[in-house]
Amino acid sequence: MMWEYLQPVVIRFGEGVSGKIRQVAKELGCSKGLLVSDPFFMKSGLAEKIVETSEGVLTGIYSQISPNPEVVEVDACAEQIRESQIDFLVALGGGSALDCAKAAGSICFTEDSIRKYHGTGENMPQKHLPLIAIPTTAGTGSEVTCVAVLSDKELGKKGPIVSNGFYPSIALIDPELTYTLPPYMTASTGIDVLCHALEGFWSKGHQPVCDALALHACKIVFRYLKTVYNNPQDKEARAKMAEASVIAGLAFTLPKTTSSHACSFPLTNLLHIPHGEACGLTLDYFARINADAQNGRVHEFAKELGFKDMYDMADAIHQLKTDIGLRTNLKEFNLTDEQVADLVRISRHPNLYNNPIDITDEMLNEMYQSMR
Repeated sequence: MMWEYLQPVVIRFGEGVSGKIRQVAKELGCSKGLLVSDPFFMKSGLAEKIVETSEGVLTGIYSQISPNPEVVEVDACAEQIRESQIDFLVALGGGSALDCAKAAGSICFTEDSIRKYHGTGENMPQKHLPLIAIPTTAGTGSEVTCVAVLSDKELGKKGPIVSNGFYPSIALIDPELTYTLPPYMTASTGIDVLCHALEGFWSKGHQPVCDALALHACKIVFRYLKTVYNNPQDKEARAKMAEASVIAGLAFTLPKTTSSHACSFPLTNLLHIPHGEACGLTLDYFARINADAQNGRVHEFAKELGFKDMYDMADAIHQLKTDIGLRTNLKEFNLTDEQVADLVRISRHPNLYNNPIDITDEMLNEMYQSMR
């Protein structure tokens, strides 16, 4: 087995690290930054607080970002970067803000629309602005990945762009920023952590370093996600889920995600299920499909986590979703046969081919039919 591990993002973890932007900018040799923030933090005042604590190095804010960031929003952000002659970016928020900043920080050196690179196979330009990533959810792992997931309403598609230029320069992981995360967001982003770790482990591109990271992240999720959902003020649980998020991000960045993420794209595009919940919806199904793959290593992974086997772990995933208020079926949508066919067709995303077991249309149809 041949493998390689690369992780270029400097990670700083701890309460209060999000207030160190001026210091980090100085380390990067930068002096004029743009804060890319989810709109929620404009309303809550956190964005302004981050600007104030930067002591003048953040000179503007871009916050026109949808929950599933749009290509037109990336283009608008890039235009603001060019017009203001920005020399570094700070992304504050969940995956939406981080993904928007990653993409805008690369295309700002061109006159291109990000559409040129979204699902086209065209290689992204490698030149990019330094990016400081400050996640406010414990789930996406985007602060340590080279992936940006974007939507294009006009063309009716959602999918990832992968580029080494998307790696943030520094990730500031401040558990304090997750203390006020609402229960549903805690659940949805938390189940996404589990998806990242488990899919990274069983991906065809798995390797030993990422395997160890995946195991660590999964242990934390099973121990702390239900706790923090039921007791949002539990600071230890919040900190551990923030840790799990970044560790799971490291676990899947190189192996890549697989079947659950492939199916999440049509579930979000067609049914508007938020990303994390959409990924988690099918995770236990694919855990059963993949249980006997890779000469028993998937079962061994489950045993390391204290389960009898992967089938037992799949049952635990289903129960965890129930316990934290996430969907386990699609009954509320009253899906037609045509809608099921669309879900099957659009699920045939490139990530699906990273799965250790070949997933057929018949398998996908059976899964979606069972959820009706």
